[in-house]
Amino acid sequence: MANVSMEEFEALLNESFEMDTPAEGSVVKGKVIAVEAGQAIIDVGYKMEGRVDLKEFANPGEAPEIAVGDEVEVYLRAAENARGEAVISREMARREEAWDRLEKAYADDARVEGAIFGRVKGGFTVDLGGAVAFLPGSQVDVRPVRDAGPLMGLKQPFQILKMDRRRGNIVVSRRAILEESRAEQRAEVIGNLSEGQAVDGVVKNITEYGAFVDLGGVDGLLHVTDMAWRRVNHPSEILTIGETIKVQVIKINKETHRISLGMKQLQDDPWDLVSGKYPLESVHTGRVTNITDYGAFVELEPGVEGLVHVSEMSWTKKNVHPGKIVSTSQEVEVMVLEIDGAKRRVSLGLKQTMRNPWEVFAETHPEGTEVEGEVKNITEFGLFIGLDGEIDGMVHLSDISWDQRGEEAIQDFKKGDIVKAVVSEVDTDKERISLSIKALDGDPFAEAVGGVKRGSIITVEVTAIEDGGIEVEYEGMKSFIRRSDLSRDRSEQRPERFQVGDKLDVRVTNVDSKSRRLGLSIKAREIAEEKEAVEQYGSSDSGASLGDILGAALKQD
Repeated sequence: MANVSMEEFEALLNESFEMDTPAEGSVVKGKVIAVEAGQAIIDVGYKMEGRVDLKEFANPGEAPEIAVGDEVEVYLRAAENARGEAVISREMARREEAWDRLEKAYADDARVEGAIFGRVKGGFTVDLGGAVAFLPGSQVDVRPVRDAGPLMGLKQPFQILKMDRRRGNIVVSRRAILEESRAEQRAEVIGNLSEGQAVDGVVKNITEYGAFVDLGGVDGLLHVTDMAWRRVNHPSEILTIGETIKVQVIKINKETHRISLGMKQLQDDPWDLVSGKYPLESVHTGRVTNITDYGAFVELEPGVEGLVHVSEMSWTKKNVHPGKIVSTSQEVEVMVLEIDGAKRRVSLGLKQTMRNPWEVFAETHPEGTEVEGEVKNITEFGLFIGLDGEIDGMVHLSDISWDQRGEEAIQDFKKGDIVKAVVSEVDTDKERISLSIKALDGDPFAEAVGGVKRGSIITVEVTAIEDGGIEVEYEGMKSFIRRSDLSRDRSEQRPERFQVGDKLDVRVTNVDSKSRRLGLSIKAREIAEEKEAVEQYGSSDSGASLGDILGAALKQD
């Protein structure tokens, strides 16, 4: 010992002091020696005593639990104050202890226990057993909480999201704990479900496209198309919130934990009986459920709908919106045109339940029948006349007048005029009715030349003399005899030898009912007469002249 230097002795002395005397700013153990005037007097050893307010021993909202003889940890802020007492704090000791414990929990991603004890801007304060943390409003629950009163002072687990010891900041979440337990619960419920299973559920929410059903801790989506075999416009038609319903699990997505549900799958599919119940060409009464641009959907029975395409709605209304022909909820008679079981489609016809108006017209108006109607439209090729049964007939330009050209004759008509016409043809397949206005008065040409045929000799009257021939008239019908047909003798083929008003016998060489013209010739008549005389009175070879033969014939007469 004698060899120990002064410096070493001093070092040893300091070391013994450090061992015996706790350092300020550390947590020390002490013993409660008295409780008086709302304070606990604590002996921290080393001949040091200090005082701590009793409230520092209490948890928020609880009474302090402290008694003489209890051992407690306190924080030594100063070894001695003016009164010669140690300055100690139970709260600061708890805080230091809590921070150590919380930092470890944060590092291990472990839950910590705490109690919400106050409300601050944007959230709440939580006591984590000595340290105060901030709980943001969004982290209180999975869904927004309107009243946090029941949660106050309740000991419950929290997850530390963020902590900074230097600044004294801790942010915690209650929601993370709930989501975790919810996920576990979901996984357990989903694990007990299987596709095709029928389960009971409670309708929690209704949207445009379906309803969310609680299956006991996990939600499934019941899509509007899986609620019933029939068309459902809105889920609220058949469901109410809070209602308990039986559903079938259609599909479970193991990754996203999404569950698809169905109600109609637990009912008989009406389509299994469709083909037997609705044979082709059978007629049924249905209700219009929906109208689109391309047609109308008609419900034959709940779950079985057919489409009446716009082309099958009316015989006569071709380019009309279906809404102009039928209205929603209207009862209509329809005919089954086609059934596609695979695509679950029925094609229906509305017009097929009514007779084809063209067929009806053909039966009631045979060719030659006179009809009357209003001029509905005028086009470059004729007039359209409205007829019985909401159908139109057409008068072609060539059927308006016997005398005028069609383009001129059509000028005499305007929309809305009431006109008479004769049915000339009905084509039911092409839905076409041909009418004629000029046929009303009969055919003057046919009447005039009724008994006239090729080879006939008729008497005509000269009405005009021209360079190329003469114009003649027969029964009001005009014809033209060319210069070359005026005589068999070339010297006599002069139009000027005739006068207007002359009556002439001519031979008919052609009857053209299309161009409505008679082909006439004086020359042909003369040749025919000569031939006849030769046959009757002699041969042209006998040397007798035509004059002799005709003279003899005249004497006989």
